[in-house]
Amino acid sequence: MSNQREETAILAGGCFWCMVHPFDQWDGVHSVTSGYTGGYTVNPTYEEVCSGETGHTEAVKIVFDPSIITYKEILDIYWTISDPTDAGGQFINRGSSYRPGIFYLSADQKAKAEASKTALNESGRYEKPIVTEITKATEFYAAEDYHQDYYQKQPEQYQAYRIRSGRDAS
Repeated sequence: MSNQREETAILAGGCFWCMVHPFDQWDGVHSVTSGYTGGYTVNPTYEEVCSGETGHTEAVKIVFDPSIITYKEILDIYWTISDPTDAGGQFINRGSSYRPGIFYLSADQKAKAEASKTALNESGRYEKPIVTEITKATEFYAAEDYHQDYYQKQPEQYQAYRIRSGRDAS
């Protein structure tokens, strides 16, 4: 019998391809799934989400062991890989389907996300206000198979995209 516990976090920070690897590499993270959340269409496709007509945003669902990596640590990583001051998209990706967001699954996650956002606002790290939305999670739909673990399946294309995106600009 396993004593392993699991918790789930759902986060949006632009293109989901670039959101997988930063979480995938941490001990205690069991899986990172690219997908769509926050919209009103059932089982949307990539093309539908990109059209902006479904209300969804690209996001990742992170399943992790909170005894190894905490939700707060997941949030700390999130703040370093997204631009929390840009509600219109992330980096080169523009539009509502690329907006930043934290989708909480419990009252505890909501409180931790709000505290984390407040701390980031008060840190002085950004000149502009933090606009990342914190909202109750709705249905999460896994993206098509070709989007899953893209950085592993297509490493050259992933690296080229990441460079072009401006995500790693200093």
